[in-house]
Amino acid sequence: MKGILLAGGHGTRLHPLTIGISKQLLPVYNKPMIYYPLSILMLAGIREILVITAPDALPIFQRFLGDGSQWGLRFTYLTQERPRGTVEALLIGRDFIGNEPVCLIFGDNILYGHGLSGKLQEAARLTHGALIFAYYVGDPHRFGIVEFDATGRAISLEEKPAHPRSHYAVPGLYFYDCHVADYAAQVRPSLNDELVITDLNRIYLERGELRVEVLGRGVAWLDAGTHSSLLEAANFVQAVEHRQGLMIACPEEIAYQRGYIDAEQVRRIARAMGNNEYSAYLLRLAEEPPAGA
Repeated sequence: MKGILLAGGHGTRLHPLTIGISKQLLPVYNKPMIYYPLSILMLAGIREILVITAPDALPIFQRFLGDGSQWGLRFTYLTQERPRGTVEALLIGRDFIGNEPVCLIFGDNILYGHGLSGKLQEAARLTHGALIFAYYVGDPHRFGIVEFDATGRAISLEEKPAHPRSHYAVPGLYFYDCHVADYAAQVRPSLNDELVITDLNRIYLERGELRVEVLGRGVAWLDAGTHSSLLEAANFVQAVEHRQGLMIACPEEIAYQRGYIDAEQVRRIARAMGNNEYSAYLLRLAEEPPAGA
């Protein structure tokens, strides 16, 4: 399975922070925001990743992330000329997807919790249809919402409804089969001239090819797209890391535990970072045998 990391958009909800920088490069505690969705793709076992960003941000991302080889990955870069909705990312990436299934993730999504790695690895084995997740929220009008029947089967999808039929939001993480670009081409623009991901998921639902898995209370989903949610995400990461002594969303750690890079590569990355808590963590990591991600 391949991965698409959507890091476009202007981040206007985060102005003035994002006037001169992509929001996916803003810090969430001790690492840039983009590390969090990247780590989700890595935990799913995905190593070939397309990064889609705005044209003016492309050189920055290329310098910042490189070709991915430092983590045993391979990055491709394409641009989205202007924000026209999430579905456009699948049309832009049609050639990259080819005849393989793909995972699409938003660049400002943070997911963390017990058992998540196993769920992601299972999802990455998808070969037919689509798989999305559902997460209980208190303010469902802000999200795409999925409604279930009495048996737990998904029966409807709505985008930011005024009168939500449920409290289950759909996080920005989607697994699709190799037909997704063809289905994406069928999505018509909304009144705001956007290609909305809920409409694509509805195609799969109507064809009986959509599976929805509920993320329970043991998983935290944070959307770092506003000033307050960005602060909440940073506080959450700091609290968990301080309590456990383990990092959330450390690409070097995931790559090392999965055998993509060796201990010496971890040390080289750490030494290049200078003297700080992140590099010290990597140096400690390199002294321990990989335990599996």
